[in-house]
Amino acid sequence: MNGMTPIVKKVTQLIVGLIFLYGIYIITHGHLTPGGGFAGGAVVAGSFILLVLAYGSDILKLKKREEGSSVVESLGIFLFIVLAFAAIFIGTKVFFANYLPKGVIGELISAGVIPLYNIAVGIEVAAALFTIFLALVIYKEEVLK
Repeated sequence: MNGMTPIVKKVTQLIVGLIFLYGIYIITHGHLTPGGGFAGGAVVAGSFILLVLAYGSDILKLKKREEGSSVVESLGIFLFIVLAFAAIFIGTKVFFANYLPKGVIGELISAGVIPLYNIAVGIEVAAALFTIFLALVIYKEEVLK
């Protein structure tokens, strides 16, 4: 797949960074505003999907596998599990306990460990959605050969 027209590629160059940053914003502010790990992860995945759609699958040098995004997906799940188990070992003796200081209500650092959970979920969701998209692209390319 060679990608789209130069106009689409240029517009993608201009907006993909903004879309990615907006997804990060949604993930990090999920405990203050509507959103969080899932919604932000979907927006981040959308920025990567836009790149593949505009520039074609050649931009990622796809070789009939989506292992890179699968590794990142596993990393997000692992980070989530580590955060959950860390509460037991830190001294709260409760699985999924909020073991970090709460801070001031309304501030970015005000929810203890919840923003870290949002980040882990955002990584996992972005990688999972991108992996699904890559699997479909790879399948389509194999069918067309």
